[in-house]
Amino acid sequence: MTASHPLGDTMDLDFLKPLLERPGPWASVFVETSRDTEDAAQIQKLRDRAVARQLVDEGADPATVRAVAERLRTEPTSGSPPGRALFATAGEIVLDLPLTTPPPGVEATWSNLPHMAPLLYLRGDEPACQVALIDRTGADLELRGPFGMEDMGRTEGKTWQGRGHRGLPADRYEWHYNNKVENAWEETADIIAAELVRRCPQDGGTLLVLAGDARERKAVRDRLPQRLRSYTVEVEHGSRASGVSTEALDREIEDARARYARERVRSALDDFRRGRGRPGEHREGTVDAGPGPAAEGVPAVLEAVREHRVATLLLGLDAADAGRAVWVGPGAYDIALGRTEAKNWGFGRPKEARADDALLRACVAGDSEVLVVPEETAGPAGGLGAVLRWNT
Repeated sequence: MTASHPLGDTMDLDFLKPLLERPGPWASVFVETSRDTEDAAQIQKLRDRAVARQLVDEGADPATVRAVAERLRTEPTSGSPPGRALFATAGEIVLDLPLTTPPPGVEATWSNLPHMAPLLYLRGDEPACQVALIDRTGADLELRGPFGMEDMGRTEGKTWQGRGHRGLPADRYEWHYNNKVENAWEETADIIAAELVRRCPQDGGTLLVLAGDARERKAVRDRLPQRLRSYTVEVEHGSRASGVSTEALDREIEDARARYARERVRSALDDFRRGRGRPGEHREGTVDAGPGPAAEGVPAVLEAVREHRVATLLLGLDAADAGRAVWVGPGAYDIALGRTEAKNWGFGRPKEARADDALLRACVAGDSEVLVVPEETAGPAGGLGAVLRWNT
């Protein structure tokens, strides 16, 4: 299953970690959920029957088929997202995820690993975005994701009010007053910056947007650690004042998120190409001194996964190698090219799985970044590659 994607996407995979806690096998279901036509109810019934039929045909157990059917049957009649993904095993729905892009058709699979790969194309996650609306008294905080904005509260700073200042001679007290006010603002900037450091992971998965008063937002940015500053942008619009239109701010934030997503893919591809071209690189079908700082193709990427060396997994749209069969064990890093190799690695009872799903499972466990290479962009041969954390 694929969907058109104009941008290279990056996705925080932490929400998939519950899928690592069950042995499977798994029902993975992707359906459209829009209901804006008169015959929507009939379409839903046909969709639900198609899902159940596909799961039964693939060998799903009755309890899991019933759990999926019941969840689809109780889908809200209004306010639904364009699509929905369900992951179920042993008669229980483990994850129920909204999709920002409707699937092109009904897809229901029964497999040893959850079929996570379509989420990269259908969930449409540009980076999560922490927004701080800043003025001299503090900051209002928002978290923006693919399905809207969440109010994260506010951070209040220090204030200083000079008693009796209004009637005192300016030449005697003005400097003292201004100095106190400035010191209070400096403390406020420290407080806001410390709160943003606490809230924002410094792994590049969350973009930090500073909005509000220009002087104040610059002061906050200057107090951030260098690594977080590299994931921070300032925008011109936005205010803490009540009743102010957010239209211009919303537009700026979406533009910033899109630019950031593109830049992350471009930077990762640059790293991949530099690593791929260095001596000592491990290429499929060759024998050399060992892997370099990039891996390309299923054998090389699998080797890097087993050694916990994948920093960024690169997956191309319609990747030829994505559906290639590999063999997996119970551990997230238990991946082998063949059954014999899997047994030699001591996997116990290896099971067959898709390469993309096995690699995504490892990335979820290892907190590795996953980037989708946009269409018409030169990426890894076969559609699978990785930028590595270190060489061997």
